[in-house]
Amino acid sequence: MEYKDYYKIMGLKRDASQDEIKLAYRKLARKYHPDVSKEPNAEAMFKETAEAYEVLKDPEKRAAYNRLDANVKSGQEFHPPPNWDSGFEFSGGGFTGTDGAGFSHFFEELFGHQAHAAQFNAHGQDHHTKVVVELDDAFHGATRSISLQSPELDENGQMRVVNRTLKVKIPKGIKDGQQIRLTGQGSAGMGQGRKGDLYLEIHFQAHPLYRVEERDLYMQLPVAPWEVALGATVKTPTPAGTVDLKIPAGSNSGTKLRLKGRGIPGTPAGDIYVTLTVLVPPADSDQAKALYKEMADKLAFNPRKGMGV
Repeated sequence: MEYKDYYKIMGLKRDASQDEIKLAYRKLARKYHPDVSKEPNAEAMFKETAEAYEVLKDPEKRAAYNRLDANVKSGQEFHPPPNWDSGFEFSGGGFTGTDGAGFSHFFEELFGHQAHAAQFNAHGQDHHTKVVVELDDAFHGATRSISLQSPELDENGQMRVVNRTLKVKIPKGIKDGQQIRLTGQGSAGMGQGRKGDLYLEIHFQAHPLYRVEERDLYMQLPVAPWEVALGATVKTPTPAGTVDLKIPAGSNSGTKLRLKGRGIPGTPAGDIYVTLTVLVPPADSDQAKALYKEMADKLAFNPRKGMGV
């Protein structure tokens, strides 16, 4: 029979740690998973990786495998040494691997004839997608219908892309970039393996008033010259409703004020940071022009005084 170099299959050195073995398996399983891989030999490599991992992840099986001649090359004819005993005791029920077919003849010869009846179980592939929602959804929560495409195997084992529509609950307080996990909405598993999960990465649609950072919101608030000069309490919009904002006398364009706890709900809730922008009324009437002329005469205001002119 053909000798299988499990370390070579997984791209590992013989002294690889268990963490390195686990990491290599996850990487190869993603690469060759039949649900998503475009490699022409994906299914065969997926099975080989599963078999190699079945041996190397288990200290007892790995120790038995390591007792073989390390100089035997992969692909060479191989026969177990006389009176070969792996030292591994089966405990019924077969093995847990990553495919629906049995292990190779090489594995069976080394670890026992029970291996050919082993049933592999694979966790289905997880899927990831981005979803754009309204900022208001983070303040009130919502249920949204989303449409997406996902790969599936048909009854003939051929890959196809299917359209799906899911109703998704957007929880109050969700942040931009946060993920929602939908259990069992990924690819189907293999054997007794459970379905994969669907991860939705939430992003907010651009808002005309607010810029979002974590749970905080930033906005520009237009104000009149007399509101910043004399001080005022003005109506200010927020996603949760209109609030009264007190503007201190002597404020100016660029003055920043904070509405504490008025940002995206959470523990703690975010804030809203308001930057004042002074808008000058147009001189579009004789009365307006007269007022501006009076201000120019009586206030003697030089906005360029600090520039030395």
